[in-house]
Formats: sequence, C-alpha cells, structure tokens
Amino acid sequence: MSRVGIGAVLGVAGVLVVAGVASAHVKVSGVDTTQGGYGVLTFRVPSESATASTTELTVTFPSDTPITSASTQPMPGWTATVKTAKLAKPQKTDDGTIDTYVSQVDWKADNAAAAIPPGQFQMFNLSVGPLPKEPSVSFPSLQYYNDGSTVNWNEKSTGGAEPEHPAPVLQLAAATDATSGSTSTPTVTAQASGSTMDMNSSNDTAWTGIVGLIAGILGLIAGAIALVRSGRKPAAEK
Repeated sequence: MSRVGIGAVLGVAGVLVVAGVASAHVKVSGVDTTQGGYGVLTFRVPSESATASTTELTVTFPSDTPITSASTQPMPGWTATVKTAKLAKPQKTDDGTIDTYVSQVDWKADNAAAAIPPGQFQMFNLSVGPLPKEPSVSFPSLQYYNDGSTVNWNEKSTGGAEPEHPAPVLQLAAATDATSGSTSTPTVTAQASGSTMDMNSSNDTAWTGIVGLIAGILGLIAGAIALVRSGRKPAAEK
C-alpha cells in the first residue's frame, strides 16, 4: 500500500511540474471581448528567470486589424505608455474613416522594488476597442529583465504544437444582435494589484483542480491503509 501511495503522489507531482512549466508564459485574457465591441484585456506576466526580475513589457498591436482606442489601468510603481501610428491605408468603419491605430502599449517599472521578482507574476489591464471582427487577435510581446536579457513572445503555433515562445492570443466571442450595436466603453472590473503575486498562489482553476486531485489521492491512500489495519485481528491468548 505504501508503494502504491508513493507512486501515485509522485505521478501527480510530475503533472504539477509539467503544468507549471507550460503555463509560465506571457498570456492575455479578456472580459466582454466580443468581435467589434469594447472589452478589458489582462496580460499575465510571470518572471521565468531564476535570478532576474521583469522590469518592462512591450505589447505590439496588429495593424491589419487595427484597434483605435486603449486606456491603461493605473499600476502602482509602473508607468504605462500608449503609442499610436499611422495606418498605411485609411480604413472605413461604422464610426467613420480611421487613419491611426494603437501600435504599442508599454509598461515599465519605476524602480527596482516594483519589478517582478523570479517565481512571481503581475497582471496589467487595458480597456480597448473596437476589437477586430475576427475569431482571435494576436499580441506579440517583448519582456525585459534587469540583467539585460529579453524574451520575445512572438511565435505562432504550427501544426497544433505550441512553440517555445508563443505570442499571446485572445479569442474573441462572436457578436450577437444584442451586442453588435453597442459601442460604449465598459467599466474596468479587473483590479490591479499594488504588489507582485506569487505564481504558486494563483487562483487559476487548473491549479485548484490539481490540488484537489492530490488531496483526493492522499485521502484514498489513508483510507486504504486504515481499512487494512482494521482488518487485522490480534492472536487469541492461550
């Protein structure tokens, strides 16, 4: 029973390690992110380096499916800069012709204390729109560390396999009759943290499920051992 229990625990621990490595990338998620509408983007930025802290993140916006508006949520200790650029060819939209778009958004730590230490992560929020009328949109990102190194998250998936440094990709919900006519900018509901967060304390659903799985396995092992012990009867006294 002990060998079975140890094997099960080691197997689950292996799953945890693999899951941790696979999820430690710069990623983007969204709230109210519907095609053609406005929504809130959240960029999750972990420091993968074992020795260096993240000091800056530059996110590049697409020019072929331009986004014309972006406002940043204040982040204590960080300075955010929104850059715009001219479109090579003006585009006609429901709101008129546009010739400029949001080209980049950059977050930079004001000092060493605000940087994201190894093994921790931070989240940066944006209210943007109108979003492209496409199934998804990619946001190549450049991550800077305080030792001078950088990581360029700009690779596209090929053949279903995830590359080493995938670009953050946001899936957009299809517009419905109720939402397609809405052009109001949403209220930012994501709360920016004034300090960095431990990657191991993330409330990610996947982590919660894995921890629950471990607890369940350990409970089964303990119950089996107790059952075996209770089945043993002492030898009759002569």
